Amino acid sequence: MFDSLSQRLSTTIQRLRGRGRLTEENIREATREVRVALLEADVALPVVQALVQRIKVRAVGQEVMKSLTPGQALIKVVRDELTLVMGAQSAELDLNVPAPAVILMAGLQGAGKTTTVGKLAKLLKERRKKKVMVVSADVYRPAAIDQLKTLAGQTGVLFFPSDPSQKPVDIVRAAISDAKKSFVDVLLVDTAGRLAIDEAMMAEIKALHQAVNPVETLFVVDSMTGQDAAVTAKAFSEALPLTGVVLTKTDGDARGGAALSVRYITGKPIKFIGTSEKMDGLDVFHPDRIASRILDMGDVLSLVEQVERDVDQEKAAKLAEKVAKGKKFNLNDMRDQLEQMQNMGGIHALMDKLPGMGQVPDNLKNQVTGKEVPRMIAIIDSMTQKERRNPALLNGSRRARVARGSGTSPAQVNQLLKQYQNMEKMMSKLSMGGIKGMMRGMKGLMGGRGGFPMR
Repeated sequence: MFDSLSQRLSTTIQRLRGRGRLTEENIREATREVRVALLEADVALPVVQALVQRIKVRAVGQEVMKSLTPGQALIKVVRDELTLVMGAQSAELDLNVPAPAVILMAGLQGAGKTTTVGKLAKLLKERRKKKVMVVSADVYRPAAIDQLKTLAGQTGVLFFPSDPSQKPVDIVRAAISDAKKSFVDVLLVDTAGRLAIDEAMMAEIKALHQAVNPVETLFVVDSMTGQDAAVTAKAFSEALPLTGVVLTKTDGDARGGAALSVRYITGKPIKFIGTSEKMDGLDVFHPDRIASRILDMGDVLSLVEQVERDVDQEKAAKLAEKVAKGKKFNLNDMRDQLEQMQNMGGIHALMDKLPGMGQVPDNLKNQVTGKEVPRMIAIIDSMTQKERRNPALLNGSRRARVARGSGTSPAQVNQLLKQYQNMEKMMSKLSMGGIKGMMRGMKGLMGGRGGFPMR
């Protein structure tokens, strides 16, 4: 997400960073480029005009012009204004009500509403420790009810059955009654979508909203529709008292125009963003962190939270203890680390949150396809336990056998073993307290000089 916008903005800002002083002329030039970058990212025109004007006013004022480091001061201004247009701070769900807290999900067909219900149920269960029930009031789309039932089973939350012959209002009322008896904390209601906004759809969801009086009404919208996402969200916010927006499919949206437009156009906060197709691919929307990512400053806070959440702490503690005792790091340990990386979304997901990725050439970034880690795991899986514990056994014939077994080439097996050696050296440096040596060893994890694993 934001790839093209990030590249344009970070390049523009970097040119100003090292300047001893800024003039009104080069600030005007920079804001012109910011304007073009935002328009190319499919940000709505009123948002672009307001954002550029605010940046310009602050940039030519005392705050930047009189600063000792005007280039850096301008970066802060742009970051602050991007944050402000997206909502300043993250907006929490209001669950401080008598149980069950009813959350109504609205949106057009194809926006990913049902999948988002499943993801949100998982998030509330695992991160907020809530007892969650889901119910489908979509009596029009074939298999919508079955899809939600499947998702409920995958995420381990309660499912309230419904039938296409029932009325949506009757379904939800019955679900609320059952949720009370089952001591459910949160009831998520999936509603029917349409291919476009129409009066019948709006009338139905208004009646449903009035009947169940939800504490939260979230509008689910596909971020890849760009400016249209903001327009659609505005139409829904005029018909329903929306409390927030969920942006889906952000992993497939390289422009990011929707994220920058929705809050400004609707006045409603973006509460969550869908980051992948996986059931854990839903994150709380943090405007300040997103602004940092747009300006190529990375999102280290989210990365730390992701590590704490997704890494197996028991395995991590065992590896740390093993390394501290000076025991040899083997290919089983490497496989564990690769599996942890895959659980966090793979190399792509990690790259997205690292500072400075906008400066990495596209030809290098394009080499990272998402298949690297699974391929490396497959290579290790094709080895015997004896070979994993003692990689020195892997002579030419054994490597050829491993390549055949994993569907890879001997060169790829050799490359994995080279990366293993780099990791093993890094771990031994760490056990001896050699931090500088460890940092040098880390270069090997990225395939040497700026490259990526498994090219």
